[in-house]
Amino acid sequence: MSLFMLFKLLGSLALLMFGMKSMSDALQKMAGPQLRHVLGAMTTNRFTGALTGTFVTAAVQSSTATTLMTVSFVNAGLLTLAQAISVIMGANIGTTLTAWIMSAGMSFNIADAVYPAFLLGIILIYQKKHRYVGDFLFGLSFLLLGLGTLRATGTEMHLGENQAVLDFFASFDPTSFSTTLIFLLLGGVLTFCVQSSAAVMAITMILCSSGALPIYQGIALVMGENIGTTITSNLAALSANTQARRAALAHLFFNVFGVIWVLFFFRPFVDFVCDLVGYDVDMTKEAAGTSAFLANAAKLNFVLAAFHTVFNVVNTMILIGFIPQIERFVCWVIKPKSVDEDEDFRLSFITTGIMKTPELSVLEAHKEIASFAMRMQKMFGMVRDLLELSSSSANKKAAKTGEFNKLFTRIEKYEGISDNMELEIAKYLDQVSDGHLADETKAKIRSMLREISELESIGDACFNMARTIHRKYNAKEDHFIDSQYDHIHQMMDLADNSLTEMNSLLNGRKDEYDVNRTYNIEHEINNYRAQLKQQNIVDVNNHAYTYAVGTIYMDIINECEKLGDYVVNVVEARTDIRDKKA
Repeated sequence: MSLFMLFKLLGSLALLMFGMKSMSDALQKMAGPQLRHVLGAMTTNRFTGALTGTFVTAAVQSSTATTLMTVSFVNAGLLTLAQAISVIMGANIGTTLTAWIMSAGMSFNIADAVYPAFLLGIILIYQKKHRYVGDFLFGLSFLLLGLGTLRATGTEMHLGENQAVLDFFASFDPTSFSTTLIFLLLGGVLTFCVQSSAAVMAITMILCSSGALPIYQGIALVMGENIGTTITSNLAALSANTQARRAALAHLFFNVFGVIWVLFFFRPFVDFVCDLVGYDVDMTKEAAGTSAFLANAAKLNFVLAAFHTVFNVVNTMILIGFIPQIERFVCWVIKPKSVDEDEDFRLSFITTGIMKTPELSVLEAHKEIASFAMRMQKMFGMVRDLLELSSSSANKKAAKTGEFNKLFTRIEKYEGISDNMELEIAKYLDQVSDGHLADETKAKIRSMLREISELESIGDACFNMARTIHRKYNAKEDHFIDSQYDHIHQMMDLADNSLTEMNSLLNGRKDEYDVNRTYNIEHEINNYRAQLKQQNIVDVNNHAYTYAVGTIYMDIINECEKLGDYVVNVVEARTDIRDKKA
């Protein structure tokens, strides 16, 4: 095999892989929101979940994308782990459509048909309204061009007549179980190395259809591809959260279990699939002649595609009744981490390691922002507890146990967490915005950047209150009088109510949220702050407390008012309201 032919083979594989990725990305961009709604609505039981996974994966031509979307929904609480497992089972069936497309591309010369599609695709790309359709046509054209070039290269290489290649495969005993295991391992390793089961499937089809690779070894390679493609997702999920790793493990378990039971009935099962397609397993070139032998070998592409489909369908039929057991197994293997996530800075929903579509990225960022907001309300609750510990009745106890300083240190840590969360989420959104995004997605990202900025300001306001309380506590100033404590508690109640309203919006649907509730609370906060400001001047003049105590008192009141403003800004960003704050 010449160096030129080798580069032609590798280049055509690169074309095929690029075409698959481009086509899948374009389809997901066109149907992203609809796919999310379908996955969320059509997984009421294990059977509808499997059907949903099948159709969605067949539509987007990527089981990885479906699996990632499913995992994101589990993280978001939209799907249970059991529902996710059923969708992943269906995704394994849906991805077999790729093998059928490839088998058709290997059997017929379709390369000439791609050039009109390239022309139409570039026209549509420059039309903003239809650019995703153009991207899809370009991806499909590259895929078909890669397949056509691969087919032509395989024919030119005459692998079925290359004695060195024939001798290599003949060195393996076709009846030996160890041979099947070797090719099974080889398929898994190749898929893991090239990160594309489609590329390895294409190589397998070339080798089988040329007559160089016996069908049993070819089927073993296909089985190895099924395992290899799950290893990639499991490695990528190592840095993800517990539910993501459990879903990835369920995917690996599904395919490994299928391979194990097929190995027990390997030859009868392969012979059954060959009979379905009409391929003669026992035909030899010497007995039937070269032309009949090659015509029979040409059916091997369809044998491989049919095996891939039958394998996944039967495996799903066997395992779909055992989803609760699979769920318990993966939960037993992967236990939740014992660290307190609130005390340990770690993004819960945003995961790295696997490329995702903008729809998935926006969903993950939305959930991360909701988690950010919940942390900020928890931080505000700590500030209220700190105020209680600073009161005169608690002073002695707090000084003795160190509760006050311990709680202040926790609040200080939370302030650092809020800074880190803002930076990490902003960095993630910046990476997402580098992609080819729809205008709607760009607007969502702008809103989310505003939300995290305001949430970080809420954290700053909480920390400023905590520092003010800490300064008063350490300075041993005169304590607040009872009416001051009452006023601060009432103001903090209003601020906490505004945080609760904000979190109900961030964790729910914005079209069901009444923004006037937030505005009403903000008006109450503003009016109450103005009233307390006037009362403070009167009380200082009447010597109810010192000017220094009055200053600290109003600092806390003012920070509560600022916090209310930041909450309104978050609500306006999420509900797409601009400059309507009263």
